[in-house]
Amino acid sequence: MEHENFSTHDWRRLLSHLGENPDRQGLLETPKRVEKAWKHWTSGYDQDPAEILKVFEDGAEQYNELIVVRGIPVYSHCEHHLAPFFGTATIGYTPNGKIVGLSKLTRLVDCFAKRLQVQERLTIQIADTLMEHVQPLSVGVVIRCRHMCMESRGIRTPGEETITSALLGEMRTNLGLRNEFLMLAREKD
Repeated sequence: MEHENFSTHDWRRLLSHLGENPDRQGLLETPKRVEKAWKHWTSGYDQDPAEILKVFEDGAEQYNELIVVRGIPVYSHCEHHLAPFFGTATIGYTPNGKIVGLSKLTRLVDCFAKRLQVQERLTIQIADTLMEHVQPLSVGVVIRCRHMCMESRGIRTPGEETITSALLGEMRTNLGLRNEFLMLAREKD
């Protein structure tokens, strides 16, 4: 089956289907804006996570304690309803002779979040990619999100948070390391 591009004409058709007049003053530019927005919201498909993770070996050989970045913004869309979900991610890892630029962890989250997702897959994709390309001793990822499909339709549970986690390497078996990471992931500023 040949891939057909979705165009502003299709967004106009959607507006009409919803009962709106796409020629109404307030909606004239909406199809172009929505097309641009969805290109941004799904730009993660054009990114290679391996290229994001720039590894440093200079100075990292001696560091073997947990590194944690908290409060990483997560903005994504669920693949079931195309509804937004948003929150924060915490990523921690124990280096094994290599460290990654801290901003790269934020970019890694963004890369996978800018795809149609479920939170569970997003969590493990981040953990697996970090483990594969940086090869640390351990990786932990905790994601907390609110899902608009739950808050604005169906069960309508405003403010409810879904929490997912992935613990890999030594974080699975070393109870002290696991507890340290989970405690740091829980702390609020």
